[in-house]
Amino acid sequence: MKAVFLVYNQAQTEKVEYLFDKLNIRGYTRWSDLTGRGSVDGPPHMNTHTWPEQNTASLAVMEDDAVEAVLQGVRLLDEENKDVGVRAFVWNVEASY
Repeated sequence: MKAVFLVYNQAQTEKVEYLFDKLNIRGYTRWSDLTGRGSVDGPPHMNTHTWPEQNTASLAVMEDDAVEAVLQGVRLLDEENKDVGVRAFVWNVEASY
């Protein structure tokens, strides 16, 4: 099993939920009102007057064979609007209950 951690501009929340629904990924946890700055490009999302945007993150644990479809969806979402930003990270899940 894999854990897929997505970090994205809060404006992308509905699109990420749609992606999960489309791929039948039912279980996930979402954190909102996050701040941060990407490692490559794009403006900081700090919830301040200077940098007013915020991030949201979602974590979903899924079977290995579902990961590539999620990553492809994230790529398409990112290409749709590079200025908004979305990133995905994949971790191995050693055990779950």
